[in-house]
Amino acid sequence: MKTQVKALGLGLVLAFAVPAAASAADLKMMTGPQGGVWIPLGGQLKDMWEKAVPQLSVQALPGAGIANVRGVEEGKADVGFGNSISTVDAIKGNAPFTKPHGNVCNIATLYPQYFQVVVRADAGVNSVKDLKGKGVTTQQRGNTGELITGHMLKVAGMSYNDVKMSFVSYTDSVTQMQDGNAVAFTLGTTIPSGAVMDLAAARDIKLLDLSDMLGEMKKINPGYTLVNVPKGTYPKQDKDVKVIGYATHIVASCKLPEDMVYAMTKTMAANVSSMAAVNKSIAGLTPKAMAEDIGVPFHPGAAKFYKEAGVKM
Repeated sequence: MKTQVKALGLGLVLAFAVPAAASAADLKMMTGPQGGVWIPLGGQLKDMWEKAVPQLSVQALPGAGIANVRGVEEGKADVGFGNSISTVDAIKGNAPFTKPHGNVCNIATLYPQYFQVVVRADAGVNSVKDLKGKGVTTQQRGNTGELITGHMLKVAGMSYNDVKMSFVSYTDSVTQMQDGNAVAFTLGTTIPSGAVMDLAAARDIKLLDLSDMLGEMKKINPGYTLVNVPKGTYPKQDKDVKVIGYATHIVASCKLPEDMVYAMTKTMAANVSSMAAVNKSIAGLTPKAMAEDIGVPFHPGAAKFYKEAGVKM
């Protein structure tokens, strides 16, 4: 990564590469739900981009994976965090989207996401099927974690009607688990999750292994993969646990000026360490990894940067 960055001359002030006519703008960026990592990471991007692009002002707004993609498509936002599986559904017009989204372009893949099913250690829950009739808490409707929860229950032969569902923030989910109103907490985020760590400080927990669900999950969305949560990620986790994975990326309106998005993409590549300070999963991110093909067309500005970085597109 260091070699690539030096070769790109990222010590240059990026502002001078962006014409003023294309840079004077207010950018609305949708991030994530309260208690998640997208909000602080969005703060980092806001600071980086405002320094890189003259006169640019970024307004960070709360959001969620599915809602963010819709927001960009409908012009309510210019940039947002997305999840590969739901963004691909948006491009194709698959449920929960009602039509193909043609104004959503990819900027960069940032890190893997982990769909985790956290259960209280004393709940007697050893598989997803054991959740039937029990309290389950997840994110608000429209969040990718909530969508995956529905997929997971479907694969297990259930629906939301078969469990006692709650659709709330990470913070409220932790409270429900601590108070005994829920025995399981599902979420799609990084590892270790701050919310799960907060819960583990108050209650003994365990993660459910989801490896046996991957085949059927991929039939619902081929973007699902299997990722590993190494032992020791959470307190008293004494073995690796396989969970469902996907990728977090940045989407933008395809109508944004090419030079602006070029500068934004270049800035992210130059500030990997700053982003990793918020989310260590980003550490070691390279332009090649940022340009991973996830089935979402790249914005011309992002594509320009990756080609200059020597990435084959």
